[in-house]
Amino acid sequence: MIRLAVRCQPEQADLVLAELAALAPNGFEEERGDGYVEFAIYGAEGELPDLGRIEAVTGEGKVEVDATEVPDDWADRWQDFHKPLLVGERVWIRPSWAEQRPDALDVVIDPGRAFGTGAHATTRMCVEMLVELAADGANKEALADLGTGSGVLAVAAAKLGWDPVLGFDHEPASLQAAGENAAANGVELQLERVNLREELPALAPTVVANLTAPLLRHVARYLERRELPRQLVCSGVLEAEVKEVSSAFGRAGLIERERRSEGEWAAISFAPR
Repeated sequence: MIRLAVRCQPEQADLVLAELAALAPNGFEEERGDGYVEFAIYGAEGELPDLGRIEAVTGEGKVEVDATEVPDDWADRWQDFHKPLLVGERVWIRPSWAEQRPDALDVVIDPGRAFGTGAHATTRMCVEMLVELAADGANKEALADLGTGSGVLAVAAAKLGWDPVLGFDHEPASLQAAGENAAANGVELQLERVNLREELPALAPTVVANLTAPLLRHVARYLERRELPRQLVCSGVLEAEVKEVSSAFGRAGLIERERRSEGEWAAISFAPR
């Protein structure tokens, strides 16, 4: 198994991630430090280039690329750090081997080879916003989850009362993981393979999109020609990217209802003008 790591400056992160996304059917790791961002993807020999350690140029700066061999059981190692957590004081997100919490909605997530355990700040903020929308009675209709990954947001939405819940992703591994997690939670998700860079599927009154900023801008451009959702919750956005993403959705006819941040990450909820 090959681990391909690309380290770049924070301002290059969008460009690097966009290039890596086409090679990353199993998701990616992300590490941020003082003045750098590192993305890592995994693949079998022959699927990813075994480049060793090199420097390359992207945009206006250099990036470090490091390809190393790792044990083939890498995909199972998330079990070492996947811990349960309470989100929005209502949703208990846990792996299947952790105990339930009787005072919270139980969401069981085993990500397998798909991205998303609920632990990342962007996922937590999306769940928090969904909890608040549900408390306001916005959970009486359908919800669409763009880039569903392991299905954590879609499953949480179904537990919070949205029905039907639609999940869209381009990666078969993600759709498989989302389906398995839906079954483990006793909820039904309508899952469909869609490449959001090429098309936008039929949406719902509520849309949640935990995506990178470039993908969110794609979604915003598609929405300029579509009926707008009543509420859109999005994350995956760095603080430095918020203005650009918000402006993109503004051109589509959506305005910010709320913005929150955790560390360097931001989440935004929108509604039609």
